[in-house]
Amino acid sequence: MNKPVLVIRQLLTTEEHSLFFYLLMVVLGIGVLQALGIGGLFFFKRSGEHRSNYFFGLLLITFGLTVFHYILLFLNVYELYPKLYFLPIYFTLSFPTLLFYHIKLNLYPYYRLRSTDIKHFILPVGQFAFFVTLFFSSVTYKSGVDRWFYNPFYGAFEQFLYLTTFYAYMYFSWRYVRQKQQDIRSRAEAKKVWYAQKLLQVLFVLFGIHTFFVLGDFISYEFLNINLRTVKPWAGLGVLSFVAILFWLGVYGFQVLLWGRKLFKQA
Repeated sequence: MNKPVLVIRQLLTTEEHSLFFYLLMVVLGIGVLQALGIGGLFFFKRSGEHRSNYFFGLLLITFGLTVFHYILLFLNVYELYPKLYFLPIYFTLSFPTLLFYHIKLNLYPYYRLRSTDIKHFILPVGQFAFFVTLFFSSVTYKSGVDRWFYNPFYGAFEQFLYLTTFYAYMYFSWRYVRQKQQDIRSRAEAKKVWYAQKLLQVLFVLFGIHTFFVLGDFISYEFLNINLRTVKPWAGLGVLSFVAILFWLGVYGFQVLLWGRKLFKQA
């Protein structure tokens, strides 16, 4: 029997799993494939504002890789292979910035990025650099890094940054949508605004549900000394609330790829 098959068998037989667990893995796997597939296509999309396409493609890819991180976590891959601790595929602080620039550049394609835009990328780059640094650290050292409260990129403060920046950038994006509504000059621009509105409206609802699980996990762990991540139904529903956001982004992206040129009359 070849090594990949042995590894998979070891992962799945480490502990007894329920049918819900395997269904959850299938759903997460579909989400990852959808994100990487559709996200990759946005880099080859010829219609529309190319920079906006790149930001959305990168949003889907980073989201998909982060969901893949959860798959590895659920399969205990990090415990079985400690060298993979802090594998740099976790990009929660990149989502808000990528979403914001996708919407902004799509509505205002003539906007030119300036040096002042660098500030929006400080947290995403910092998070990525943190994971890369720890990933190449010794196994002994990185195995001892836990969910410390003061840790900026792997603890409660990271979750705080993740939630607050996501809501903040959704608000900033919504302001650009409302501003564009006051200055619509063509039917194509009106449709762009409508699509951006629907993207943000559904995203706000789904992210609100996800926030409930994130805050529930934090409050129970920090103040009640209860680790809800060990409660399988809660952990499963929590990650499903996360992947639901990914599926919605994929649905939006698929629509834009499928009939965006016709709807927006883009060259």
